[in-house]
Amino acid sequence: MMNKVTSVFWITLAIALLSVVWGAVAPGNLGEITGSIQTYISVHFGWYYLLIVTGFVLFCLYMIISPYGKIKLGKPSDKPDYSYPTWFAMLFSAGMGIGLVFWGAAEPTTFFASDAPLSETGSDAALNEAMRFVYFHWGVHAWGIYAIVALVLAYFKFRRGAPALISSTLEPLFGEKMKGPWGKLVDVIAVFATIVGVATTLGFGAAQINGGLTYLTSIEDSFGIQLTIILIVTVLFMMSAYTGLSKGIKYLSNTNMILAGLLLLVMLIVGPTLFILNMFTDTIGAYLQNLPGMSFRLAPNSEESRTWINDWTVFYWAWWIAWSPFVGIFIARVSKGRTIREFLSGVLLVPSAIGFLWFSTFGSSAIQVQRSGDADLTQLATEQVLFGSFDNYPLGLIMSIIAMCLIGTFFITSADSATFVLGMQTTNGSLTPPTMVKFVWGLIQSSMAAVLLYSGGLQALQNALISAAFPFSFVMILMVVSLYKALRADKKAIERDNEQMEKDSA
Repeated sequence: MMNKVTSVFWITLAIALLSVVWGAVAPGNLGEITGSIQTYISVHFGWYYLLIVTGFVLFCLYMIISPYGKIKLGKPSDKPDYSYPTWFAMLFSAGMGIGLVFWGAAEPTTFFASDAPLSETGSDAALNEAMRFVYFHWGVHAWGIYAIVALVLAYFKFRRGAPALISSTLEPLFGEKMKGPWGKLVDVIAVFATIVGVATTLGFGAAQINGGLTYLTSIEDSFGIQLTIILIVTVLFMMSAYTGLSKGIKYLSNTNMILAGLLLLVMLIVGPTLFILNMFTDTIGAYLQNLPGMSFRLAPNSEESRTWINDWTVFYWAWWIAWSPFVGIFIARVSKGRTIREFLSGVLLVPSAIGFLWFSTFGSSAIQVQRSGDADLTQLATEQVLFGSFDNYPLGLIMSIIAMCLIGTFFITSADSATFVLGMQTTNGSLTPPTMVKFVWGLIQSSMAAVLLYSGGLQALQNALISAAFPFSFVMILMVVSLYKALRADKKAIERDNEQMEKDSA
């Protein structure tokens, strides 16, 4: 029965509450155990992450060019619910949001000045590599992970009328077993990964807002301030959740794009414009040229390089996997009526291109400050690098204020979208989950973010993320196999639909 909470709700709620209590009572123990799990997974399964994520991207590309690309995610007569601009805004806001603002200047600067992937730090080669690896971490591989979950869910929901549950996508492989305990287990894994993935991002957001306030004012950088920020934003995103998807998230997503576009435009104008555009163009070519090598680079003979890959690439792949149930379900929900080719092309390419321009703008500007010697951004906390970069350009204070507002709206959008998705997953796939269920998940997300910050700051966030993502990665592999099996089984019906679509458009 739709709108009624299922056992998945109660089981996951119990696990989440136990985790929150554990972190509050014994924060050091939580940080130590998640750190040990993270280290084990990174060291022993780094190869696995690189292979499966690249495999997901290749599968998406195959679906785009194959005859399956003509299939509509819905009935032949279905039309998209949202225009292209609004659709792209919702993809971008839910999929990257806070992370782009948090790492926009910090990651390229770190790669260039203190932790270069391959070359000597501070060198011209390190400059190119810094931007190239940033593109790698935030480009088509990240969106390929999201696209897999979104595509599979959208196909089974809108083509077969299945509930919008991760477990329902595995029925072609396991049949009725997915309606029993095994299906519940799959959904619990997906829901818990979502909680930790979103909590991690909310923790990053709270830390950066605090970092901005500390850099610009006399407000201290402390857990107490971060907790206050989380509480304020929790109230705001619950107000947004109350208004529903078509109002709250839609308007917030458009607001995000306006603020992000404004910040990007101002930086392009007052920053090193020619350097930014040259870096953007040059790095696109270097990224495409080196993409195969980066996709499989594991450096087994270099302990230092292997540690770098574990700390950065494996961390990012785990982050995107942990976020994929949430972002994938949300993208599926707002993508009804689009063909598989249209859907995958849009999800893979457009947000990636926007992300590349974003990192080129803020990353190149920060690196220019570092290279010129105007400031040593590496001496700042990670969450303060963006504001330190702004401080060296005209309108720096205005850009910092816009950035903090943008983090806040991204924070609200991510949390709001996540409460909607968690509500769906714990009410048998209902597209209109009860407000009270969304409120419960909103409180759990915020509590988890606070506890992770309390138990070890940003490192604890990263450790928990990699630990939670690992089980769901196996579910994703099964989802791909299940989709392909379903497509082959539905081949004749799909061909009839395609013929009907061609007649209708003639």
